[in-house]
Amino acid sequence: MMIPKTNHYWLRNAHVPASLIAQSRDRSSSVAVPDELLLVDIEIVDGAIANISPSESLITYDHPSVDLQGGMVFPCFVDMHTHLDKGHLWERAPNLTGTFADALKTIDRDSKYWNIEDVYRRMEFGLKCSYAHGTKAIRTHLDAGGKLAEVTLAAFRDLRDRWADRMIVQAVCLVSLEDFLTPQGEKLADQMAEMDGVLGGFASMNPEIERQIDRTLAIAQDRNLDLDLHVDENNDPNSICLRIVAETALQQRFQNQIVCGHCCSLAVQPTEESAKTIALVKQATIGIVSLPMCNLYLQDRQPGHTPHWRGVTLLHELKQAGVRVAIASDNCRDPFHGFGDHDALEVFSLSAKIAHLDRPYGDWCQAITLTPADLMGLPTVGRLDVGLTADLVLFKGRRYSELLSRSQHDRVVLRNGIAIDTTLPDYAELDDLQSHN
Repeated sequence: MMIPKTNHYWLRNAHVPASLIAQSRDRSSSVAVPDELLLVDIEIVDGAIANISPSESLITYDHPSVDLQGGMVFPCFVDMHTHLDKGHLWERAPNLTGTFADALKTIDRDSKYWNIEDVYRRMEFGLKCSYAHGTKAIRTHLDAGGKLAEVTLAAFRDLRDRWADRMIVQAVCLVSLEDFLTPQGEKLADQMAEMDGVLGGFASMNPEIERQIDRTLAIAQDRNLDLDLHVDENNDPNSICLRIVAETALQQRFQNQIVCGHCCSLAVQPTEESAKTIALVKQATIGIVSLPMCNLYLQDRQPGHTPHWRGVTLLHELKQAGVRVAIASDNCRDPFHGFGDHDALEVFSLSAKIAHLDRPYGDWCQAITLTPADLMGLPTVGRLDVGLTADLVLFKGRRYSELLSRSQHDRVVLRNGIAIDTTLPDYAELDDLQSHN
């Protein structure tokens, strides 16, 4: 697929998910096809979308055009929950049991060797993959306990600055919530505020959990910070951190955006209990991000035991209640998930199969585009409309059944209307980091 080398051209006969075209657009004249897709022509002028018209509605085209032959077009992806600082550690720090507990131990051992160069290079490798696959905005959690913050935050700042012209990169600190009961936690919150970051941490049930959550939200509120928390990443029905976060947010009248990731235990609770939590989450306007690939890998893992559940939260029930739900890639090739390539299409494809996001596909495509963009405060990203930058991903797959059946490795990624080099970085780039010499 050759994109015209000109500042004014058309993409013709493109299938576009209707839910990704801005709501203000009148779709009544567009050609509707199955799976909530519209068949349209897209005019690109000076790197921006200048027109979206029903396919072949123009008799002639005064400028060059390329016929996509029904191939699907997405806006560039938004991957709102990753761990770039842990990425691509597998060869030097494998988790041989694959369990969550051993992943924690393995990272704890390996992190003693982290320095700014090591973390930066592995983070940039992940970013290179994301960029080549078609991601425009990414949020990464950064291990920040103790002295680790000095390394991970410094590496992140370098990465964000060097990639500012290509990627929107956000940072979330990752510590135990008990840290926010200490002066060190207060200092970390100040650091996140100084770098326009997001306050984050992992919540787990303990006698002090209500106090920890209360203080964490208060610290964020004091500094006008959004929150992005890991909660209930387990299959214990008594793990109710998500409910406590929602109740606390309502009590404090928390004003900024809260996102909670994982929320796995919600799926193993009695229906009446999960429904109460979902209602509170909706009332508190909390966004939920599910990580189906990583949780499928980690949850219910025991030697010689076939897992009995998928580790995924109640995506359908949350969405039906009006809660904004996103999906993301989480860990890639590290002790928490031995696979992954920072490809948001792979996340969407596997999530559709793991969590039955098909028949109908409806607007589930928003979970990797528009919804996480909104939760990250990016109102012009992850959607298609006249006037927005032509940051697009073009696929040969014409329907979801084709799109999600192959890797779409031959996709074309446009940034500012120009096709980028989608060559993935070679794993050999990191060979010298795969030991602690």
